[in-house]
Amino acid sequence: TFIISIIVFAKFDFSIAKMFHEMKTATPLGEAFLNPGNKFKDPLDTISLNLALVLGTAGLPHILIRFFTVKDAPTARKSVVYATWIIGLFYVMTIFLGFGAAAFVGYDKIVAANPAGNMAAPLLAEALGGDFLFAFVSAVAFATILAVVAGLVLSAASAFAHDFYSHILRRGQATEKEQMLAARWASVGVSVLSILLALFAQKMNVAFLVSLAFAVAASANLPTIVFTIFWRRFNTTGAITGMLVGLISALVLVFFSPNVWSPQPVAAIFVGEPLFKLANPGIISIPLGFIGAIVGTLVSSKKSDEKKYTEIVVKANTGIGRV
Repeated sequence: TFIISIIVFAKFDFSIAKMFHEMKTATPLGEAFLNPGNKFKDPLDTISLNLALVLGTAGLPHILIRFFTVKDAPTARKSVVYATWIIGLFYVMTIFLGFGAAAFVGYDKIVAANPAGNMAAPLLAEALGGDFLFAFVSAVAFATILAVVAGLVLSAASAFAHDFYSHILRRGQATEKEQMLAARWASVGVSVLSILLALFAQKMNVAFLVSLAFAVAASANLPTIVFTIFWRRFNTTGAITGMLVGLISALVLVFFSPNVWSPQPVAAIFVGEPLFKLANPGIISIPLGFIGAIVGTLVSSKKSDEKKYTEIVVKANTGIGRV
């Protein structure tokens, strides 16, 4: 991305003003291309998307699992600072990718290669650096996809084997061999289900799936993480209630949203009027997740364990007792 961004910026003579000036005529939208409202007509949609992106990062399972690779809280904070800067710079560079694709590849060629526009970045690499850069970007994209999918499958399989199978189904009596077998079958199950769901999204711009994943993470996982760290009274009932309310509300709202239903054929999975008008559910599902966690904790007859809270605080800040 850095290499392509530099090449694109060089094409505009390293001038931000020239780049924005030329983008006024680079797409069928004309000058409107640079104005807000092309993607989302409702301002609430923009707010909801940003809430999901900002808060959802903290709850993504394949991000959380990376914290198991550091020894203590100071190391984790240092890692987060580096990662935040790198990710932030990457997001800035995506502007150059988008502008470059519009200016040097063209709308018609992008749509001809894939109606949903998913090939914009590889086509830009080909236009700027020929077959070599095209192959290089494709390889990086494949490696990135593989890394994310591997992290998601591992986190899903471990959660199923350790939390659901071992502690709920077997009530803590499962052997390591049985947990390993459950994890393997869970890995296969998650992979097969993901492939089947992906078949419906072949002709859609898959970028929206990222925002939906962030919304689900912010709604289901973030409340539990925040309250576990900062609320001494928080208990297991509150955690389960918050996760279920956040998860179910996010999924239900997504199912009835314009991402799944659209009056125009091929624009979404099903043809019809969406009952929920916002493309991203975050503005509603995130508060519901927090409310569910609070209500579940307050109405629960189970008292919070002060020792467990203290243990988490000590482990988080010192690394003592970590496995």
